Amino acid sequence: MHDESGAESLSVRALLSRFSILLVASCAVGLVGGMTVLESHQATACAVFVAIIFGTLFFWSFRLAIAFLGLAVLIFTNSLNIPQFVSSSSLEVILFLVGMMVIVGALRDLGFFTWIVQLIVSMPNLTGRKFIAVTAVASALLACAVDEVTSIIFVSTLIFQVCDRLKLNPTPYILIAVLATNVGSAGTMMGNPVGIYIGNKGGLTFGDFMTWSFPIMLAALAATIAVTLLFYRRQLGEFDLRLKDRLDQGLTLAPVVKVPYKQGLILITLTILAIASHHPLESAFGLAKNSVLLITPLICAGIVMILKQNRARHYIEHEVDWWTLLFFMLLFAVAGTLEYTHVDQVMAKYFSSVCGSSVTILVPLIFMVSAVGSAFIDNVIFVAAFCPVIEQLSGSVKDLPLWWALLFGACFGGNITMIGSTANIVALGMLEKRSGGSITFFGWLKIGLLSTAVASAVSIGSLLLLEPLMPDRYANVKFQMLHRDAGRKYDGKNVILTGRIGPATETGRRTIFPGMREGSFLPASIRSESGPEASIPAALPPELENRIAEFTASGSCRFIGRLYSIRDGEYPCVMVVEKIELPPKTGNN
Repeated sequence: MHDESGAESLSVRALLSRFSILLVASCAVGLVGGMTVLESHQATACAVFVAIIFGTLFFWSFRLAIAFLGLAVLIFTNSLNIPQFVSSSSLEVILFLVGMMVIVGALRDLGFFTWIVQLIVSMPNLTGRKFIAVTAVASALLACAVDEVTSIIFVSTLIFQVCDRLKLNPTPYILIAVLATNVGSAGTMMGNPVGIYIGNKGGLTFGDFMTWSFPIMLAALAATIAVTLLFYRRQLGEFDLRLKDRLDQGLTLAPVVKVPYKQGLILITLTILAIASHHPLESAFGLAKNSVLLITPLICAGIVMILKQNRARHYIEHEVDWWTLLFFMLLFAVAGTLEYTHVDQVMAKYFSSVCGSSVTILVPLIFMVSAVGSAFIDNVIFVAAFCPVIEQLSGSVKDLPLWWALLFGACFGGNITMIGSTANIVALGMLEKRSGGSITFFGWLKIGLLSTAVASAVSIGSLLLLEPLMPDRYANVKFQMLHRDAGRKYDGKNVILTGRIGPATETGRRTIFPGMREGSFLPASIRSESGPEASIPAALPPELENRIAEFTASGSCRFIGRLYSIRDGEYPCVMVVEKIELPPKTGNN
């Protein structure tokens, strides 16, 4: 969602130079990958993905064209087919964003954002620290409720208005606000496109975000505001002096205008409440997980367009950023190719070989990789590439800390550089246009790196501290993930394994199951559906003894329980089964 109008004009020589780098880098990745650990179709998928990364870095205004061409290469090389393209393009996420963009347009028409600005301006006993702290918090919370770009546009307008009257340089205040906005965008799934994408891929609910992400965001926001207030303490002191002089002259800081805000407040409140209630509604009506969540903005947008039918076409044609949404859709599809060609399994295997299965190592590493990448490249690209890897890692590791590390790294990393997020670019564009001011790359890097380091320490520390309290969600695993060549280690991981029940082998009868006393379980084996050569020992609850014949006759079953790694065997795992589910019945009753 960067501003296209500011795309610089490049000479033919510069274009050819950048295109050469793009071509060489993508071909090098494909060739090296193909000669080492990747098959040809996997190497092609990686090469195209790298080409899109360099395309967004070198040819921002041409990124959509590069995505079109990259998709064509994947189709022609049989690295991706049309059904997989449709399933990987995350149309449900795109439609969620369309609905939210329509709602934001309606909120703008209804004066909701202007009302927020007026509340800040009319605060009593105003000081420089109070003004920018409240403004930064408001910007962060607005980003949670709508999106980071809308938030920074309205907050920046307020800052320019106040700084014009006090004849102050608005640059420090704009920087504090945009840094807070990027931090705030991690609080909910509505604040940033990566939030809803991670929520959809990870099966996270709005309640999950409010339970884990939102409190950590608030702690990181407080740390970010504290360090920026300290960094710009001289400028804030100047604010107090200028404000006192203006008030002594009998002048106000800004005119207070009465804004009809109630309709906008009702709209945003009902939208958030509807989104927040998606999980109980899905349970009550037996709907798929997150289905109500993803469709709620469309319902609210549809009602808005009926009530404001004279503005409906405007909302769809001008408020919805179709250029960016189409790029996201193609990017998600290309990233899905990494999963389709099993590149994600290769990445997860080498990731695990370096980090093991320790959350203490994985959380900081995922956070840092995501943050550094998002500092220079659109964070959606890195999140789209990493989601399949985390899905693979979640088969043997508690997944919630990993998803949150990816989210915080992608959002907080946008603060490191001036090109790290859309909000940064929009704010700097407004700064140049409204005041003629500017900031150098290293000028931004100084405060951006400092604030990101502080917010990162808070978020990583909080994740590691809260990790024991986070539930270990059941992960669907397959027998190939249990093979010794997969390199995975299990230590009581909650899993769901599909297979056939069988009698215990002689080796299985001698197996010691962690946490189980001899005679307290029924020894058995779980066999792969593809053949008896793949099997692992299992400990069943004694109360299932009378149903063994039923499970055997049904063929395939879902075994729910805890998985442990042992030293020996081609499939070096054992499972302590808690429950067995029969396959759903088919046909007419």
